Amino acid sequence: MSDSPQKHTPLYQEHVRLGAKMIPFGDWLMPVQYTGIVDEHQTVRNNIGIFDISHMGQLIAEGVAAGQWLNEMLTNKIAKLNVGAGQYTFLLNEQGGIIDDLIVYRIDSLKFLLVVNASRTDEDFAWLNRSRPKDVELANRSADYGGVAIQGPRVVDLFHAFFGQVVAPPARNMIVDLELKGIKLSIARTGYTGEDGFEVFFPANEAAKFWNLTLETGKPFGIKPCGLGARDTLRLEMCYPLNGSDLSPEHNPIEAGLGFFVDLTKAKFVGRDVLAQMKENGPAQKLVPFRMQGKCPPPRPHYSVFNNGERVGEVTSGTLSPSLNYGVGMAYIQSPHAKIGTNIEIEIRGQKFPATIEKKPLYKKS
Repeated sequence: MSDSPQKHTPLYQEHVRLGAKMIPFGDWLMPVQYTGIVDEHQTVRNNIGIFDISHMGQLIAEGVAAGQWLNEMLTNKIAKLNVGAGQYTFLLNEQGGIIDDLIVYRIDSLKFLLVVNASRTDEDFAWLNRSRPKDVELANRSADYGGVAIQGPRVVDLFHAFFGQVVAPPARNMIVDLELKGIKLSIARTGYTGEDGFEVFFPANEAAKFWNLTLETGKPFGIKPCGLGARDTLRLEMCYPLNGSDLSPEHNPIEAGLGFFVDLTKAKFVGRDVLAQMKENGPAQKLVPFRMQGKCPPPRPHYSVFNNGERVGEVTSGTLSPSLNYGVGMAYIQSPHAKIGTNIEIEIRGQKFPATIEKKPLYKKS
């Protein structure tokens, strides 16, 4: 494997040792599954799953003007962030198209951590670096750090098993620095599954130690390692978008139904004018979730969407939902046809199957 062009995360050997099925994911060789996608999916919905997210990029912006500069580069309002707080936001091009969706944390008064998508790390860094003021430092620490997402309803039990009852877990969207058996950890209460969870960042050379410690400590809570397959089905049930599929430079946050993370009260940020105009006039198309009706194959990206015989859109993500046991997906659909409750048809291998546009999220905890 060593002569393949694929990059390995610092947990690669652990995945191989645990018998994971490895697949190319962008530039990376990543685990798609261990015991099986459905089993891992249900583990996260009921107990705890741990995912390797070391392939995701980690950028550090630091300096007196860092906050103000990021405020002009990203769509959400950086000024809202106290030290230890994070927010979901977008990096846009001049046309308002999505270069990346990311989480930015204020880890010190003048220091920010940007957790970005793996396939966009170099592009994000270059784009930011081009407009970086002299008094802001920007560093790409991705190669030196690993990360895991620990997700599921029993994660707080695991947190207390690690740190005892006296240490409180961070609140939602907050990040704290803690130490465990000599490993320096940054623990954020975030995730991409719809369950409670933590995303934990640590030096790459401590990755295997922390991974194995977590699997051992999490045994009483039913922890299992999980791959990209379950990560995809979990996020899709929640209608969380995937960069490169649901989000791209050809689409903007208003079309994607994510205007909540765009602060148009800010005087300026890259792409602002395009979004302000679209907010006023309404987008020509919208990203909407849908469910398949009756027995049919699961929807997949690039399948055509029809309404009353007219092609009105295209599927961007689709799968068979393990929690709901029917096909679900997301699609960009022309706005007049994109209302909740609208009956549509998905063309699958030349045949049209009935579906309905639904409200987000597709999966709701009972």
